[in-house]
Amino acid sequence: MNTVKLYIRSMGMLLKSHLQYPLSFFMQTIAQLIMEGGEMLAVILIVNRFRQLKDWTGGNLFFFFGIMSVSFYITEFFGRGITGDFPSMVRTGRLDTFLVRPRGVLTQVLCGGIDPRRITCIAVGVAALVIGSRMSEVVWTPLKVLCFAESIAMSCLLILGLFMIEAIFCIHSVKSVELVNALTYGGRSACQYPIDIYPKPLRMLFTIIAPFALTLHVPAAWIMGKNLYGWPSWTAFVTPLSGVLVFGIMTVLFKQGIRFYRSTGS
Repeated sequence: MNTVKLYIRSMGMLLKSHLQYPLSFFMQTIAQLIMEGGEMLAVILIVNRFRQLKDWTGGNLFFFFGIMSVSFYITEFFGRGITGDFPSMVRTGRLDTFLVRPRGVLTQVLCGGIDPRRITCIAVGVAALVIGSRMSEVVWTPLKVLCFAESIAMSCLLILGLFMIEAIFCIHSVKSVELVNALTYGGRSACQYPIDIYPKPLRMLFTIIAPFALTLHVPAAWIMGKNLYGWPSWTAFVTPLSGVLVFGIMTVLFKQGIRFYRSTGS
């Protein structure tokens, strides 16, 4: 509980620091809106041109885009310390100061960064979800709301866990490993669309290695009244738990990696 209070207090302080320069914050936030709006425009163009992609309607595409965008940018909003700042912490030696404090290193890293500019990206994702829900004629029930909330929460843990892979590599190599971006940013771009439209190697990658299909696509398909893999309905509540599994494994590996950390001397 004390850790949660510390995290919330840190987020409040970081948010205030970002708002010290309101014009800069406003311009950067608008830039984020334009960027994410451009990606949503690509979905709009696909829907207007093809109306349907495989067995998925235009409304389904909007829903998939929205649930991925909301999950990914919530993670970047609150987890900037691990999703973007960690490589610089290692290179500049800032990570050294975390080792002598009473809190865990991972807790301090997560408390060390926030990116409120992502609020507009989340807003675009929410808009896509609303459009997709209406076009797909989703009838929301308490079970579907619960499934949706679980999917978002578990996907955030999955994304955080995948970003931790880069952090683990940074501990040993100092520099970030761009190959990991294939799972993080590459996964975001690819999994904004239904997973079954891709060839088998990509489906396996995002079902087994980086299981966005399990945390996002299976429950999203069930919410829209469709079946992605032909699995029973109850799997929509079980498959998202893969996000906890990935995050748990990466947390253990991160803590093991910290034991081998050597300062850059900066």
